[in-house]
Order: sequence, then structure tokens, then C-alpha cells
Amino acid sequence: MQVIRGLQQLSSFKHKACVLTIGNFDGVHLGHQAVLSQLVDKARELNAPAVVMTFEPSPKEFFARDPAGSPARLTRMREKLLKIQQCGVDVVIVVHFDEQFSQMTKEYFVNELLVKQLRVSAVMVGKDFKFAHRREGDFPYLQAMGERLGYEAMPVASSMLDGRRVSSTWVREALAKNNLFTAKKLLGTPFAMLGRVVHGEKLGRKLGFPTANIDLHRAKTPVHGIYAVIVKGLRDEFLYGAANVGERPTVGGTTTLLEVYILDFDEQIYGAEVNVEFIHKIRDEARYESLDELKAQIAKDVSAVREFFNNN
Repeated sequence: MQVIRGLQQLSSFKHKACVLTIGNFDGVHLGHQAVLSQLVDKARELNAPAVVMTFEPSPKEFFARDPAGSPARLTRMREKLLKIQQCGVDVVIVVHFDEQFSQMTKEYFVNELLVKQLRVSAVMVGKDFKFAHRREGDFPYLQAMGERLGYEAMPVASSMLDGRRVSSTWVREALAKNNLFTAKKLLGTPFAMLGRVVHGEKLGRKLGFPTANIDLHRAKTPVHGIYAVIVKGLRDEFLYGAANVGERPTVGGTTTLLEVYILDFDEQIYGAEVNVEFIHKIRDEARYESLDELKAQIAKDVSAVREFFNNN
């Protein structure tokens, strides 16, 4: 899959036509997967590449200015690209969403970007799709311009589950309510975080529970607390673990970290990329008066994780 980072790199897009969809695709949930499946089918029908346009940062993150004021990401960009690739997409264009892009008129977006540079044969978006400066562009405009300029504007229906539209917002709500089962239903797989193991403060090792510290590359996370997790990427088979996503208040932490104690495992894995699947929440993060109290609680958490996996 080709990844084009920034509109200034569109000269590397050599195709004579394409089938395009546009969106944030945070989480690449079942609704997104359905859109991408339709995109790939249409692209194969027209013998053209299936192309996704997405944004970094997301429009909500850009307009919030402060990351704390925008929704927590379900997937960082690398995770998103991997999931999109698994859906059979040929090209992803990662647009740097900045002040200049936010000021782009709907006429320029369609005439210059979609038609002149991308040479779209078809554009597939939801009927509620909005774009361009002040969200002045919409599906009827795309459709009308397509009739004039020779591309097809195709509406894609929302995916429904239990009478509700599948959305990234719903996934975040489920995670916030510790409803990992619903999140899994919406995503098609357990909610997971992908990242590299980095050096930490080695506090876990001192307490007898060495942890893999995983760089989150996120301003906010949709999950917090202690979880039973499955770790993939270190061996052919998956491993079980106890994970903490939080600030570590007992030791004066201020930034959110993902730390995983992998059960029955003691290898040096710095630099390894691992995928951590969140299966069951054990408890919320808490502050303890001493390291001895913290150590005793970690032992209880590990025991609870073992019991969970033994029974499930």
C-alpha cells in the first residue's frame, strides 16, 4: 500500500484514475470496514486504485487547539494505516490538516484536488459528509459537481448494530464504561494499542514485577486503569499480561503510560513492537501510601488476571 504524506507529495500519485473515500477512520471499526469493502469492490470494477484520504491531526484535534479538548484517539496513525491496509486499500493520502487546508474552498477542493490532481472516477462518502471551509461542501454539491466534471458521487450507508449507527464515538463510550465486549463488537476485534517497548524507570522490576513500557504516542487514551490483556508480536503464540494505563500517582507520575507485566515471561524486549489487546478491566488506577502497599496491590492484580484467564 502506498502512503502519501501531505498534499505537496501528490506528484507521486501516478494513476490515471481512482476511487476515493474521505474520512478520519479512527479505530477502523465495522462501519469503516464496510465502507472500505465497498471502495475496494468499486475500484476493482473500474480497474482503478482504491484510495483513502485521511487527516493528521484530525479536524476536531486541529480546531480544539488543545489535545485535551478533543476526543481520545482509538488508533494512532500507524495503527490506522495497518488496519486500512488489511482492508485491501491501495493508496492512503495523509493530509496535514492545518490552517491553510481548513480555509480551502469547496470549489478548489473538488476542481483542483479531486479532479485535477487525483483524477477521481468515483467518490464514496456518507450523505452527511461535510468538507471545505466552514463545512460548506456537502454530498449534494459533490454529486452536482460530479455530473458536470465526469465523476460519480456514491453515497455509502451507515452500518447499524442493535438499532444504533456504528461510530468511533460509540466505541469510546463503550471503553469509558468498561464495556470491552461492546467495543469488540463494534471494532470486530478487541480494542488494542500498538507500540514499541521503551526503557522506563525500572520501578516494576524493583517491585518484583518487571513491566514492558510501551510508548503510546497519544495525547489522550480512551482506556484507564488495570486490565487483563493479551500481548501479540513477541512469539508465534500470544502471551497473557496485566496492564496499567495511567499516570502512576503513587510515584508522582504525570504523563499517561502503558505498562504491561507479561505473565511467565522474562526476556529483554526493548525496541520490539507489540500489540496489546484489552480483554477485561480489573480495577481503576489508585494512589497508595507506600511502595509496599503498591507491591501488594500489584500481586493481587496479577492474581486476578491469572484467575480471569484460567476461567475464560
